[in-house]
Amino acid sequence: MISRLFLMFFLVMLSVVSTAAAHKSWFVDAKAYLPSWASFLQPLPLIVTALVILTTLGAAWLQSRRGGRGFLPGPAAFGAKEGPLSMLYGLLPLLLAVHVAVPLLINGMQTQLFSPNNNLPPSVLGLLQISIALALFYGLFTRIAAVVLAALWLIGLVLLGIQPMLENLHYLGIAAFFFLAGRGPVSVDRVLLPKSMPSPGMMNQAVNALRIGTGLSLIVVALTEKLANAPLATAFIQQYPLNFVSQVGIPLPDSLFLAGAGGTELLIGLFLVFNIFTREISALAWVFFNLTLTVFDTTELINHLPFYGVMVVLLMWMPGPATQVLWSRGLLGKSPLPADSQTP
Repeated sequence: MISRLFLMFFLVMLSVVSTAAAHKSWFVDAKAYLPSWASFLQPLPLIVTALVILTTLGAAWLQSRRGGRGFLPGPAAFGAKEGPLSMLYGLLPLLLAVHVAVPLLINGMQTQLFSPNNNLPPSVLGLLQISIALALFYGLFTRIAAVVLAALWLIGLVLLGIQPMLENLHYLGIAAFFFLAGRGPVSVDRVLLPKSMPSPGMMNQAVNALRIGTGLSLIVVALTEKLANAPLATAFIQQYPLNFVSQVGIPLPDSLFLAGAGGTELLIGLFLVFNIFTREISALAWVFFNLTLTVFDTTELINHLPFYGVMVVLLMWMPGPATQVLWSRGLLGKSPLPADSQTP
């Protein structure tokens, strides 16, 4: 009996989490389904939102009781030394840039701004998006490209409206990250424009900007595509029957299933924004972004690549001043610290 209950719980959670990863508006025409207060101010979305907020507050209390320590082991637990870890931190902007450049390049070629549901009018904006992608990829004029990326996001507010851009707030966080951190030592900038590097103080704020921008994006999507937009979520689940729990004989109404998916995404977003067990929630996010890869086409993978890059950065980031020292040393390409020195 207990094993059956555990299996039921596991299937429900797996199904709910897998749906949380999918962007409904990428696969269903969202123009016919607008989010509304009427949809959100229903018992089920309100209950789920309340539970998420209570869980967030409880997790924040637990983290404070643990002195800010998480549960996942850090690099030191695997034998990482400060010198090699600092060098790895220096490579993280490169890894993130590759993850971001691919969707920017592809969406730019297809005259779409940031995501497949944001079609641009014929203009130079697609070419501008491609140019930003190449600048980030090569690390050439990186900080200028970051400013242009932020400006392109602002232009999107005028051309496409507030909601589509709020759903892509992670690109604003990415722009802030590269402006504050640069592209690291493995970049054209480091060779040709060494004086363009940001200060260590700016570098230490880069990960915070990236984390908050990503979290806000997930919060917005949780509301606009799920909790405050039941018609869109229902249309999506009818076209893509991801509620496989009900298909194996476990009664789970689509409305409860979709509310749980929205709650999961909202929870992850709140944890990221408020820096609550960031590494743990990033690992969970990495899992649920992978669950739908075999369900949808390459659109899902390509446009989720920035999130994969963000999760890599956040998983490697340990709280505390020692990490900030290693981070700035790695980005500046300074000589490694003694090889036998352990991370805190």
